[in-house]
Amino acid sequence: MDEIVIDNLRVFCNHGVYAEERSEGQNFFVTAKVFLETYIAGVTDDLNNTVNYAGLCQVISDFMQDTQYNLIEAVAENLAAVILNFSEIVKGVDLTISKPEAPVDLPFENISVKVFRQWRKAFISFGSNVGDRMKYIQDAFKKMEDNEAIRILKTSSIKQTKPYGGVEQDDFLNGCILIETYMRPEFLLNFLNQLELESGRVRDIKWGPRTLDLDIIFYEEEVIHTDRLIVPHADMHNRPFVLEPLCEIAPYAYHPIFKKTARQLLNEYRNR
Repeated sequence: MDEIVIDNLRVFCNHGVYAEERSEGQNFFVTAKVFLETYIAGVTDDLNNTVNYAGLCQVISDFMQDTQYNLIEAVAENLAAVILNFSEIVKGVDLTISKPEAPVDLPFENISVKVFRQWRKAFISFGSNVGDRMKYIQDAFKKMEDNEAIRILKTSSIKQTKPYGGVEQDDFLNGCILIETYMRPEFLLNFLNQLELESGRVRDIKWGPRTLDLDIIFYEEEVIHTDRLIVPHADMHNRPFVLEPLCEIAPYAYHPIFKKTARQLLNEYRNR
């Protein structure tokens, strides 16, 4: 991946834990290594095919001056989000916030926080079998689109499917979406759970009826196993209502544990 580097942009602003830092201010320095593809810009010599670094410098300066945080960790996290949303061309950012005038009563040259954030791809399966099923699904899509940390890239067709798990209930509407996000998996899960809660979902019967069901199927090719989250989804290979829409939008999505594509998993399911 190519890079545009803004090195030590100086901004006078008012971030800090102590009252005098917040009232009197001090100099901060921002170094941003922005990851993008510059080939088209290089071939066409057209500014529209790259990042306007003068404009980005102004956005960084405005953010630093218009906000106020106690911690430079918070400055870095929120500024990284601003840079990632500056242009769809931006794929990632390596960001350093330096505070050379920090209130430390010992000799030092600089104190800084460095973070790396990037857009990452995840597949989310969705389903509903209670009430106005399509509205619950469409409302969830709208809330995802309203979240600056999520971009919906592809959406499968939405199909009616039989319920799974042996609980007698109405048919589902199911499908799958491909998103791009810079949210960590556990925070993405929190957001999806909140959407389910806002739809009125009640978790009282395993595999029971639900107004909205949102599951992380893949997050890049990461393998995650915590008390709250298992990725790839532990039972996806047994669920045609997950595999079929997944194959519709990404037949070569790769299962990092089974070492097989979504298409291979679907074929194996159908041949049982």
